Order: sequence, then structure tokens, then C-alpha cells
Amino acid sequence: MGKVVINSYEDFEKLVGQQIGISDWLEVTQERINQFADATLDHQWIHVDVERAKVESPFKSTIVHGYLTLSLLPYFWNQIIEVHNLKMMVNYGMDKMRFGQAVLSGQRIRMVTNLYSLVNLRGTAKAEIKFAIEIEGQKKKALEGIATFLYYFN
Repeated sequence: MGKVVINSYEDFEKLVGQQIGISDWLEVTQERINQFADATLDHQWIHVDVERAKVESPFKSTIVHGYLTLSLLPYFWNQIIEVHNLKMMVNYGMDKMRFGQAVLSGQRIRMVTNLYSLVNLRGTAKAEIKFAIEIEGQKKKALEGIATFLYYFN
């Protein structure tokens, strides 16, 4: 499935209630986890201490920070959609977000999206995107929720 191209509010309207797309798989490496720990100052051992995690963690591995998983949404989103004729796009909020299952270091994840709702706010498109972060080979989702973006078209 290729990128969805949006040029106007009307293009968005056609997608309400439909799957927008699925991103590529991304392996979440220990190096990425460590870099996120450094950036956020969250060095809890379950994320960064590989040897201790092998022994003490119920997962027998380090796990990805939940907020690292969440922070990958823009990366995945840019693989799914391309919006033209745009002044700017603003993150507006997150709703009904739930972490369902830990992502282990080295696992691959991807995002599946649906356009949940769309509202025209005097020329600004308020798009609610229902998303799920899937873990390769797992039935339970790593993360699910609704991300809301405001698109200001030219």
C-alpha cells in the first residue's frame, strides 16, 4: 500500500471510517532504547540493563519505553500519508491511549491507521486518527489510541 496523498479537506473527507494505511516494520534496537533513555533521563534498569533484565525481568529482556513507542508515531505517520497545500500541521491531543503489551528490545513494530473522524473548523481540518502499534508475530497490540491533528490548508 502506497502513501495516501491529501491535497484538501475534501480528500480527507473521502477517508472517514476507512483504513488509511500501514507503515513499514521498524526494529527497535537496544541502541535506540539507550539513546531514548539518555534523551529523557529515564534509565530504569528494565530498559537499559541488558544483563540484569535477562535474570530479573519477567520478559527476560530489556523492554522499550512506552513513550519511545509513542514517539515513533510521527515517523510511522509520515510513511502513510503525504499532505500537500498545507500551511502547518499541529498535534492537538491523544485520547483513549492504552499500552497493551511491552515491546522487547529487538522486536519489530509498525503502525496501522484509520481516519476515525474529521471536523471542519473554519477551514482547518481536525483529523482524529485511530492508530495501533503492532508487534511482529504478536496478537496483542503494543499501543492503541486516537491521535488528533489540526491541518491548516492554504
